[in-house]
Amino acid sequence: MKVILLERVERLGALGEVVNVKDGFARNFLLPRSKALRATQANMKVFEGQRTEIENRNATARAAAEKAGQRLDGSAYVMIRQAGDSGQLYGSVSGRDIADAVNAEGGRIDRSMVALDKPIKTLGVHPIKVRLHAEVIVTVSINIARSPDEAERQARGENVIASQFEEDRASDAQSAADMLEGGAGSHEAFGRDE
Repeated sequence: MKVILLERVERLGALGEVVNVKDGFARNFLLPRSKALRATQANMKVFEGQRTEIENRNATARAAAEKAGQRLDGSAYVMIRQAGDSGQLYGSVSGRDIADAVNAEGGRIDRSMVALDKPIKTLGVHPIKVRLHAEVIVTVSINIARSPDEAERQARGENVIASQFEEDRASDAQSAADMLEGGAGSHEAFGRDE
């Protein structure tokens, strides 16, 4: 199906271009969201008559998105989640969770604006792209941790999972050394009931 784009659509084209897309994509996405019109003679005339108005509306929306993007770009948000010892989350963090975290801190985004290829399933600091407008994309950092203390350590750049394994290894080595010295479980103290 041939359509006229009413705004820039990523990997498809810019405002005013006539492109050929699959019927389902046009019917289910482009047309209902007012991103395109069917490329008929009547719609071409209507579009050309309203082109300046559509371009002005798009420029206004882009300017508003750029203004909002200046506040959001580079900002960091902390999410506290339960996770196993290996850093694997008991669940996942989705676009909705990220949008809720940003909105709780005073941002204004929808979950559809969060460009997340797959849900996040591990602890750590994750850069996330947020598409405020077809031409305005900003990056925010999501710090997923088990506690506020762990979030602060991750924000400083520490790998808390590796640190935890190192602490556990040192603790195990110390316990083994204590047992060898006879501190815990010395066999001389046992077995002499005479």
